[in-house]
Amino acid sequence: MSAGAFVKRFLPRGLFGRSLIIIVAPVVLVMSVMTYVFFEHDLDTTTRRLARDVAADVALLTTLEDSTPTLERDGLRALSAKQLRYRITFHDGEHVTPPERSSTNTIDLALDELIQTRVGAGRPFITGRVGEDFDIKVEVKDGVLEIVVPRDRVTVDKPDIFILWMIGSALILLAIAILFLRNQVRPIERLARAAEAFGKGQAVAGFKPYGATEVRRAAQAFLTMRERIERHVSQRTEMLAGVSHDLKTPLTRMKLALAMMKDDADIRDLRADIDEMEHMLDDYLAFARGEGEEAPETFDLSELVRDTVASVVKARPEGGDAPVTAPDVMPFNGRRAALRRCLANLVDNALKHGAHVAVGLRRDERAAEIAVEDDGPGIPSDRREEAFRPFTRLDQGRNLQSGGSGLGLAIARDIARAHGGDIVLGKSAMGGLKATIRLPL
Repeated sequence: MSAGAFVKRFLPRGLFGRSLIIIVAPVVLVMSVMTYVFFEHDLDTTTRRLARDVAADVALLTTLEDSTPTLERDGLRALSAKQLRYRITFHDGEHVTPPERSSTNTIDLALDELIQTRVGAGRPFITGRVGEDFDIKVEVKDGVLEIVVPRDRVTVDKPDIFILWMIGSALILLAIAILFLRNQVRPIERLARAAEAFGKGQAVAGFKPYGATEVRRAAQAFLTMRERIERHVSQRTEMLAGVSHDLKTPLTRMKLALAMMKDDADIRDLRADIDEMEHMLDDYLAFARGEGEEAPETFDLSELVRDTVASVVKARPEGGDAPVTAPDVMPFNGRRAALRRCLANLVDNALKHGAHVAVGLRRDERAAEIAVEDDGPGIPSDRREEAFRPFTRLDQGRNLQSGGSGLGLAIARDIARAHGGDIVLGKSAMGGLKATIRLPL
């Protein structure tokens, strides 16, 4: 796996998340660099400068202790403590034994180094802590001089406040970015939901363009496209409905004329031809209309599958075997009659070409699947897509459209796609064809 593919696995897929990263990531990077520079460069430089001044004061006090007469040293210490804001104590007759230094603190190491440079390598001294202050003990000619230096004289006072300010400003920026991006992404999400609903054949009521200029243009283009598609479908449906009505009128007169004639084999054949023509006209009109006049509703898909399969099997004179496997209840929002027709076409085709048919309904997180399998001859993999073409009859192998108008599978796929799904053909475990209707939930 490449580095780019590995990174993409952890990136958010939504526009909101990606936009937030685009805004926040550079800010976090800049703040991180600023923090690093502050603590590793500026803070260290400032600390060394302050520690250098303290080391100079310690060296001066040490020199004064060694060079000033004993009687004058108390007054000199008091004056030094007042001017320097140090707490200075003299321990008469004591000595300093420098311990092994174990501290790795940057401030302590810098202070030790600078004091040693100022007072000389041969003079014993130790540094420690008294609370937050620094305790420095230096050996002088007749004792130990203890100097307690306030923390703010050695290093920056409470540098953690800098981090708190950085984190606080970052959180405020993040909140503003989330609020702003949410308002910008919401129109895009609404447009996506409207397009998805329209793709499923559902009504898109109350949708109006709003948001940024580019989003408004995209929304207006969607509305224009929807109007054109609806106008095209309406015109096509009205035209074919008129053609169907005009053709059914002479067919009705022919049926009446045949009903008055003497019944024989030729008359029965003509009646069968007229019935087939009427059935073909109904198929043409259904294909052109795409079941678009039916309003979507919420119903039990499991019940629809069981009822449809039972109706198709019952309507066939020779009967058939088509057991159904489905959950007890599966709510679904769609066009009930259209889905019934879609499934009926597949089950009827399967019963025509297989002795045994099995129908299964299942669902996953995103879609419901209806699988219709049979033990018939099947369709070669390279010709399965061809079977969906309108008015197509397969010449070899299995002919799914035999005895019909050549629109059975075309109508079924058109209905599935009107619900935002599709129909795919594959190899059945029973040896024949497997037709799977996938409908998004």
